Amino acid sequence: MMSFDFDTDLIARLRRNIVEFRPQSIDPGTLIHAAVAVTVIPDGDAGAFLLTRRATTLSAHSGQWALPGGRVDEGETAIEAALRELREEVGLELPAARVLGRLDDYPTRSGYRITPIVVWAEAGQELVPDPAEVASIHHITLAALADPETPEFGEIPESDRPLIRLNIADSQIHAPTAAVLYQFREVALFGRHTRVDHLEQPVWAWR
Repeated sequence: MMSFDFDTDLIARLRRNIVEFRPQSIDPGTLIHAAVAVTVIPDGDAGAFLLTRRATTLSAHSGQWALPGGRVDEGETAIEAALRELREEVGLELPAARVLGRLDDYPTRSGYRITPIVVWAEAGQELVPDPAEVASIHHITLAALADPETPEFGEIPESDRPLIRLNIADSQIHAPTAAVLYQFREVALFGRHTRVDHLEQPVWAWR
């Protein structure tokens, strides 16, 4: 059985799998560029990743599950934006050397193209949520993400694309976050070169 204990072997395996993957970029067109950080972090001895609940006071997508991230500012790269947002939202400051790689751009119904950046952090770093943006921070184990029962696909009458949701954190996570995490699962954990830009969001996330 594949191990997801947090150790140097895990980080090396994730890095190798991501480096061997060839991420796709989307022609920006009118889409706003954003970046998110998929952050691998220890939870005891287990490998985990960070997931947040957005503050309920936010004007858009309030209270939803999310990865730390936001718009790429003028003059920034996606890596710089993801690391900045990680620092601003959860108080975790990481150097560029902690970047393991990137995944495919994901186009959202609300007008963004999201570039996921995979990074890793050591134990012992205090996480401090910015209350203006983050209601809570959660550690989700990689084993939970890898569970065969975690991904679920469905249909909605408004689209012919398959809807994705992830059954984790005693909840259901929907796209775009679910699509990004599903690709991270497939590529980084299992070494499967899986595309996700066709996976659908629920209608309430289209705005």
